[in-house]
Amino acid sequence: MESISIQYYQCPFGELILGSFKDQLCLADWRYRKMREQIDRRIQDGLKVEFREEESDYLQEVIQQLDDYFKGDRKTFDLPLLFVGTDFQKRVWKSLTEIPFGKTSTYLELSKKLGDTKAIRAVASANGANAISIIVPCHRIIGSDGKLVGYAGGLSAKKKLLELEGTKNQMELF
Repeated sequence: MESISIQYYQCPFGELILGSFKDQLCLADWRYRKMREQIDRRIQDGLKVEFREEESDYLQEVIQQLDDYFKGDRKTFDLPLLFVGTDFQKRVWKSLTEIPFGKTSTYLELSKKLGDTKAIRAVASANGANAISIIVPCHRIIGSDGKLVGYAGGLSAKKKLLELEGTKNQMELF
């Protein structure tokens, strides 16, 4: 059976589990999040693979880019991504990658961009199922009222990520 190479990465705001399959990032998620088992199962079943803890050159590149991001030296990531989910989830995740560094959006704005303003709950659900945190910036989604809303890494980590990206002017509402 093929495998996903995984490594653990301690970032300033918590621990991530990183996973690559055929030199594509399929996992960069908070290790201790609530949906950990469901997300891992979705990825393993979707790719018909198992996890294997091992180092890889590709994951070293992921770690380097994350290190640069946390030092404030990187605003965008240059990594091949592999989304494992439904077609709708993949569309939501792709849309998340288009939210610029230092900016935020809402579930409603994302729903409008995807062409269905009634899909707010589905967009929120897909956002919550994102397995590639930070790089696919689901932390940039805030409530329509400007407040912080759920985040797999916790609201404290979300706030710190937004502060790191310089969204303080937008965060006065938080």
